[in-house]
Amino acid sequence: MTTQKYKTGKIRERNSENILAAAEQEFVLHGFKGTSMQAIADRAGVPKANIHYYFKNKANLYRTLLESILGMWNEVLADMSPESDPAFILERFIRTKVALAFNKPNSSKIFAMEIIQGAPYLKDYISVDMRQWVKEKASVIHSWIEQGKMRPIDPQHLIFMIWSTTQHYADFEIQVLEVANKRQYDDDDIAQVSDFLVDMILTGCGLTPAAPRQG
Repeated sequence: MTTQKYKTGKIRERNSENILAAAEQEFVLHGFKGTSMQAIADRAGVPKANIHYYFKNKANLYRTLLESILGMWNEVLADMSPESDPAFILERFIRTKVALAFNKPNSSKIFAMEIIQGAPYLKDYISVDMRQWVKEKASVIHSWIEQGKMRPIDPQHLIFMIWSTTQHYADFEIQVLEVANKRQYDDDDIAQVSDFLVDMILTGCGLTPAAPRQG
């Protein structure tokens, strides 16, 4: 019985991930209003009834996708604590966010679209869960400052800066590529952007970045 429940759970997880991946593609192309459940089902290769079974309706599917994106971004700071090395934690956060912006740009674009429209489906999450998350992380940064581990800065604005500078390369991908006269990003771009942001942000915090990772 336990084995069967495990198999059923894994199947459900795979199906949900497949539907969320298809939904991400449709939402980034057509927005929430322009996306239909049938289009998501077609892209996922499943009956539309399956999507209703797992997610009830389009709004719930969209909200679940947005929350999963935020979870993916934030999990890298799960082990952040007053005892942590701020240079290590912040550098890891920046490099992870840059890698996600380059490798999963649609996630950032969908989130940006939601925010630009006034966060109609995410406002409650932002005002409760995200606000609490930022408060907790800012408290840890403040403790680093009190311990003399880094120079006095505004913890909340530091978090905002890391969000905005890393996600810029996804949200404004076309602008960046056109100005840089490139057709698409490559691995060197990820390394160069990561090294630049790590150096600028950590230096501004009075921290010493690790050696650049450019090839």
